[in-house]
Amino acid sequence: MNIPIFHTYVDPDASKLVNQVLSSTFLSEGDTVVQFEKMLEATFNIKNVVTVNSGTSALHLALALAGVQPDDEVILPAQTFVATGLVILQQRAKPIFADIDYHTGNISVASISEKISSKTKAIIPVHWGGYPCDMDEIMALAKRHQVAVIEDAAHALGATYRNQPVGTIADFTCFSFQAIKHLTTGDGGAISLRTNHLNDAIAKRWFGIDRKKSPQTELGERDYNITELGFKYHLNNYAAALGIANLKTFEARMHHRLAIAKVYRDGLVNVDGLRLFEYADDRTSAYWLFGMHVENRLNFIRMLRARGVTASVVHQRIDRNDVFGGQHDLPQQAAFDATQIHIPIHPGVSLDEAHQIADCIKAGW
Repeated sequence: MNIPIFHTYVDPDASKLVNQVLSSTFLSEGDTVVQFEKMLEATFNIKNVVTVNSGTSALHLALALAGVQPDDEVILPAQTFVATGLVILQQRAKPIFADIDYHTGNISVASISEKISSKTKAIIPVHWGGYPCDMDEIMALAKRHQVAVIEDAAHALGATYRNQPVGTIADFTCFSFQAIKHLTTGDGGAISLRTNHLNDAIAKRWFGIDRKKSPQTELGERDYNITELGFKYHLNNYAAALGIANLKTFEARMHHRLAIAKVYRDGLVNVDGLRLFEYADDRTSAYWLFGMHVENRLNFIRMLRARGVTASVVHQRIDRNDVFGGQHDLPQQAAFDATQIHIPIHPGVSLDEAHQIADCIKAGW
């Protein structure tokens, strides 16, 4: 076996669709982007999708739309990629790190409740590995304190929470279409958001100008008047064309991920020295990752590597970076960091290979 932890899926028809855009020479944001946005809404049963050039841009745009200002506080978990925290610093706001649930890697509602204050402007729950956070409790807490909720769903495209698609629950939900995610546009992202923020999001992603409402004059310049700071965050047509091609088989690829997860969950349930992450029946993970806690983690990684299988922690706590002010007192996060590990779950893993991986682990390390 030679199985990496991640896999980039590109549909066989992608080159045809991308070449059509390239041949047209209309490469920037246009009708192909609009088509992709409508397809995302239809495929995932979500509304008001605004595409951008990265998942990081989606998070930053959401913070701006939520009105996060300098010296405001934004609560997030440390169990995420650094982008989730860096965008808060971009707004000159203060990241406040909440603890996580050791059994899932997701942010702890109890810890959010302890950290929230009059300075809190937003909460960013991160659906670690694609498994949805406790959104009802988080939304109730946010409503009580009148703060925005910005879901970091970079791992969670296609996940559901209590029969609701991720992307329909919070004020803002941010997705990533980076190369190794479920759906790639090469690099890219999207926000699904409340209707009252839609027009602002469309304008802010392109310097504060809404293209549809700013036609060109006879002089050859658009007619616009920027009233608020905007960004160059729009997606382009050739990236959207790649996304459209890859959407075609998304459902089948998601079913395959779920099948691999079942092989692992059934096969590894009673292995000594290993504890699977917990999953509740009221939500469906998108399974960007398949995680567990193991004893003797380095031996576990080396055993799998010797058999051609990559295992990885993927990300450890981001508050260890000095840019965030140093490590915080997060006991469950510390315990999670000490034992967490992930094994491959993606379209490049066959079911036979999944069984072989499970058998390798059951044989011990």
